[in-house]
Amino acid sequence: MSSTDHTNAQANMGAFSKAKDLQKKIFFVLFALVVYRLGTFIPIPGIDSKVFQEIFAQNSGGLLGMFDMFVGGAVQRMSIFALGVMPYISASIIMSLLTHANPTLSQLKKEGGELGRQKINQYTRYGTVLLATLQGYGLSVGLESMGGSIGSAVIDPGLFFRLSTVITIIGGTIFLLWLGEQITQRGIGNGISLIIFAGIVANLPSAIAGTFELVRTGALSPFFIIALIFFVVLIFVFIVFMERAQRRIFVQYPKRQVGNKMYGGEGSHMPLKLNMSGVIPAIFASSVLLLPLTLSGLTGGKGPGFINFLSTYLSHGKPLYLILYFSLIIFFCFFYTSIVFNPKETADNLKKNGGFVPGIRPGDNTADYFDYVLTRLTLVGAIYLGVVCIIPELMISKFSVPFYFGGTSLLIVVVVMMDTIGQIQSHLFAHQYQDLLKKTDFKGGL
Repeated sequence: MSSTDHTNAQANMGAFSKAKDLQKKIFFVLFALVVYRLGTFIPIPGIDSKVFQEIFAQNSGGLLGMFDMFVGGAVQRMSIFALGVMPYISASIIMSLLTHANPTLSQLKKEGGELGRQKINQYTRYGTVLLATLQGYGLSVGLESMGGSIGSAVIDPGLFFRLSTVITIIGGTIFLLWLGEQITQRGIGNGISLIIFAGIVANLPSAIAGTFELVRTGALSPFFIIALIFFVVLIFVFIVFMERAQRRIFVQYPKRQVGNKMYGGEGSHMPLKLNMSGVIPAIFASSVLLLPLTLSGLTGGKGPGFINFLSTYLSHGKPLYLILYFSLIIFFCFFYTSIVFNPKETADNLKKNGGFVPGIRPGDNTADYFDYVLTRLTLVGAIYLGVVCIIPELMISKFSVPFYFGGTSLLIVVVVMMDTIGQIQSHLFAHQYQDLLKKTDFKGGL
């Protein structure tokens, strides 16, 4: 570490020790995440834990293992937080699509201001309850159809078990939604993202221990583990680099005279991220491909033949699964980017404010230019997302590597860490700036 980096680190530590408000926010986040983790150990009533542990061990590489990774072991223990915040994420995505497709919702979002935003959030919560109800009922039916060598996973199947499971799942999901909002308002970072982050990271120690156990028993070579660690670090660095990458379009504003003074004439940059859609394409693609597995699991393998056929060939590591996964990621990248960035609307707003891109005529020509640049950026970003998500799948299927982090979870972990660290640094800079202003005022008063 250079002397400059060491000095900056000392300055940041000194600022952090004085930023009592930031410390309270971080402690609140840690407390809320501890509450979340404790909740993952509270089981749903009516579950035979020994039988379910046997069933989970047999299916941990499939759908159950996939969900369990995102909720920090809550599925493995079949706890009240078994669905995590997934119903809320699904409802948020659906509302984003509806807002884009429905003129009434689109106008409410654009012109409604704070009231409109609250209204859309309220609709999202209603959607969360609806999805949690449907998924909770599907979960209860699926549990009743599960059985191991020592009995059924449900102690007393029937209407009462299904009703109690649905109510429990809804209550757990709504509590996590409320907890996430409290973290966002009273803590630091995005609450929902931090809950998902905590769920993914929670099982990491046991995954590392399992990996070294395979080395001890000779199932994996020590040199292979060293190469795997190097590969994981390389993937993290690659994700950070790509998530920070952006294309900056220079925008010029004309000069204008007001009285005897000239205003304007400055130039600024419009940043376009390489990956504007975030992790949503990967989540969308995973949800679509998991649908046949979900239906097959809920029917106990006794559903329509094509469902069982798809669930066989769309399992993790199969060639059809990898091809469709990569294709769907690219499709959803372009689809979601078209929702969050409208070249025509951006060009019109730029024209109204008197701004222009040098060498490009305002209006439709500028919109076409934005669309051209955005298409190339989205293509590169989509390929990057696809590669990051496919490589772990290949390692799991081809080399039997106990690679705990899949592509989607890797992206979530890195992006949430970057966002949270960025917000902490912003608070530290703001606190240092306030201290500087106080010192300046004090000296000025003298």
